[in-house]
Amino acid sequence: MKHNNNFEYDLEFGQEGEGIIADMFENKKIEVKRDNWVGRTGNVAIEYKSRGKPSGIATTQADYWIIMFSREYQDKFMFIIETQRLKEVTKKYFNKGSIKKMGDSNTSSAVLIPIKEINNFAI
Repeated sequence: MKHNNNFEYDLEFGQEGEGIIADMFENKKIEVKRDNWVGRTGNVAIEYKSRGKPSGIATTQADYWIIMFSREYQDKFMFIIETQRLKEVTKKYFNKGSIKKMGDSNTSSAVLIPIKEINNFAI
């Protein structure tokens, strides 16, 4: 079967994607979570409580979260997810007991989500 490249189709398809991204972030609140340990632990940590009070995902007003992978990834890999979907995924792993104390004197609690499960974030 012969492959047929169609530059005009590809260009239009790419431009449509650019429009989707522009619309996605127009007048939206973004929260950036920069994870420094994901390369070493294999997990993204999503905070939900600090010093006995709700925090992070539990209190965010953001429409979208950008999870920035640092250290080994050198901030060159980012994952964008709608906050409501991230809350659903976080709840799933919370219910599985995937929780860790962390932060200053272990005063914060976070849900650990395996990065190998990122493709399962999709609905």
